[in-house]
Amino acid sequence: MKKLYRSRENRMICGVAGGIGSFLDVDPTVVRVLLVASLLLGVIPAGLAYVACWVIIPDEPLLGE
Repeated sequence: MKKLYRSRENRMICGVAGGIGSFLDVDPTVVRVLLVASLLLGVIPAGLAYVACWVIIPDEPLLGE
């Protein structure tokens, strides 16, 4: 079973988009573009959702963990 983690490899700000992209098997760039578009359009409170994901989703474990 796949688990959702914040990415350590594909991290631009804090790894949320990279982790979601990895979990959904989608390029993280697509997730980032959708996030920015939703921020600009004000469709959902995307900024709050991003911060909530940053706080809730744990970092990807290191190989030794």
